[in-house]
Amino acid sequence: AVCDTRGMEVRRLLLVPHPAERMYDLIEGAEHYPSFLPWCAAATVLARTDEEVAARVTVEVRGVHFQFVTRNRKRRPTWMGLALEEGPFRRFDGEWNLAPLGDAGCRIDFALRYDFESALMRRVAGAVFERITSTLVDAFVARADALGERIPKPLPVGPAQPPDQAPAAPAGDVRFPDEPGVTT
Repeated sequence: AVCDTRGMEVRRLLLVPHPAERMYDLIEGAEHYPSFLPWCAAATVLARTDEEVAARVTVEVRGVHFQFVTRNRKRRPTWMGLALEEGPFRRFDGEWNLAPLGDAGCRIDFALRYDFESALMRRVAGAVFERITSTLVDAFVARADALGERIPKPLPVGPAQPPDQAPAAPAGDVRFPDEPGVTT
């Protein structure tokens, strides 16, 4: 991570032994983030089409708690452009580029530029968010490693549900038989 007067910039470039499609589905599937990103207390997909996905993400770690909403343009399985819709940032933009490498996996190029709106938020959450962003790519790769062939597909988003009613889980690959709490 690099810090300058315009905020922080994170850039990661690495080769992974997973197909671009699998990595893309993990990145795009924000509703699954709480199951493998320890700092993510909640994530809700607000809208999803073939061209974009919007999600609310709640960060909760080491006494730091905040939410932000992104509306990201996408081209499966090679690109996602990150854009802030609401949250405690003055700047938040970036992109994921995934280049398929045949049987070798894919190349991930991740870039994110951000700065908190207030000096207080920068002092309170800056170090925590810097750690989150600098380890984000590694967390997705570790999740792909852990799941092997069983990467969950993003869930379709239907009509909004009242807050006290959780949407019914669709049939399919949301949970796996070997996960804790799941019986077959």
